[in-house]
Amino acid sequence: SAIDMACWDILGKKADLPVCHILGGRYGDSVPLYRAISQDTPDNMRRSLQRYRSEGYRRFQLKVGSDAETDIDRIEACADSIESGDILIADANTGWVQHDAIRISKAVEHLDVYIEQPCLSYEECLTVRQKTRLPFVLDESIDSLGALMRAARDAAMDVINIKISKFGGLTRALQARDLCASLGIAMTIEDTWGGDVATAAISHLAQSTPPQFLFTTTDFNSYVTRPIADGAPKRENGRMRASDRPGLGVVLKKDVIGSPVQKYSIER
Repeated sequence: SAIDMACWDILGKKADLPVCHILGGRYGDSVPLYRAISQDTPDNMRRSLQRYRSEGYRRFQLKVGSDAETDIDRIEACADSIESGDILIADANTGWVQHDAIRISKAVEHLDVYIEQPCLSYEECLTVRQKTRLPFVLDESIDSLGALMRAARDAAMDVINIKISKFGGLTRALQARDLCASLGIAMTIEDTWGGDVATAAISHLAQSTPPQFLFTTTDFNSYVTRPIADGAPKRENGRMRASDRPGLGVVLKKDVIGSPVQKYSIER
């Protein structure tokens, strides 16, 4: 994935174009971000949501996936704090067993909330999906075009998370993005984690995605404490913009990165 990102950066620089222009063109001035809210007490999670909302975020991913009663309370507490236009996602990160996932989904079915990857296996998630009216997001189950096609055939989700490194780089993530757009499936564009470089790649793929299919995206470099590149996207009022500079638009801070662990070259 890292090598593939580097190749797109080189291509953009050789073409004197931002990567998003090559990936499909730039849509709008910026893209909407979600903010993850770590597992905590229901009251603390509600307070975190309110704080992030004051910073401009309108899309919130609640980290749930522990015991059923506490998770129901967490979802209800945070749902009480959202306003019109906000999006609330209950992300279990595979943490629920099937019967608990069904029970929790039924208990919060009166709320405006998405259920994300409730169980470990695709089959368990599909069973939960078939037993709830809530909109459904798949994440960990979608790691290839084959998995995406299977889920689309089964109508297993309304939204998928495309994580660049999980697909193997921007090239394959772009294929998945374009397939989803053709199938009418909304997407969260992100990665498994990262800092300035990963966030730059995310921003270019997200901003070249037709807005009607871009569910949300994220700015992982706002979660870390040490910048590793200049020119990386910065959030502003809950949104971010891909760089206008050629390539990914970032320049590594070599004093922070340190010496290369591996070098590649082409012999001529």
